[in-house]
Amino acid sequence: TKQELEEAKKYLRNKLINNLMNKGVNFIDKDSVYISTKTSIGKETTIYPNVYIEGNTRIGNNCKIFPNVRITDSIVGDGVEIKDSSVIEKSIIRDNAKIGPFAHLRPESIIGQNSKIGNFVEIKKSKIGKGTKAAHLTYIGDAKIGRHVNIGAGTITCNYDGYRKNITTISDNVFVGSDSQLIAPIKIGKGAYIGAGSTITKNVPPYSLALSRVKQTNIKGWVLRRNKTVKTNKK
Repeated sequence: TKQELEEAKKYLRNKLINNLMNKGVNFIDKDSVYISTKTSIGKETTIYPNVYIEGNTRIGNNCKIFPNVRITDSIVGDGVEIKDSSVIEKSIIRDNAKIGPFAHLRPESIIGQNSKIGNFVEIKKSKIGKGTKAAHLTYIGDAKIGRHVNIGAGTITCNYDGYRKNITTISDNVFVGSDSQLIAPIKIGKGAYIGAGSTITKNVPPYSLALSRVKQTNIKGWVLRRNKTVKTNKK
């Protein structure tokens, strides 16, 4: 029966978790955790409550998997932290990277060593280099990003033109300012800076500053004149 099948699955999961605990894995609340029988977890890794690990997943040593995380068919290196409510699908996370909270790694994502993928960041079919940071509110799709790149909050790689997906290539040591749109296909050269609020449609040479926003205009006294007009119209 279905009930007997579920009881058998639960028995196997409990057996797996007990074996992992005997090998040095820490569970804060093992009864709330689901782990596939194909999962392997390294020593001194801590699994917090309500974690769901499915498929053929390998997690290294000294990791922290915080509450409400789901990991599917992925490889997680040593010393990785995956924070609350993050989803990892068919991806690779290198040693000492930090993911989340509320991050989403979609299939074919590779996150480099010591990188940070933060709050509400979505990565899709992209390679992120060592030491690169995308800390807030970012979409990175079909991208190749080098080492020690800073991706500012609100950055979007605009990869889809309505017919096909296009590649964004960002070289090492690039700084991308907040609220930038990178219209693929596009290449950002080594060490370049992208000014905040820019929409970049052309390749950027190495060590260049790219800007594409309207020059700010301050109209002195505009508010006072407006308020006076509004008051006059109300009479």
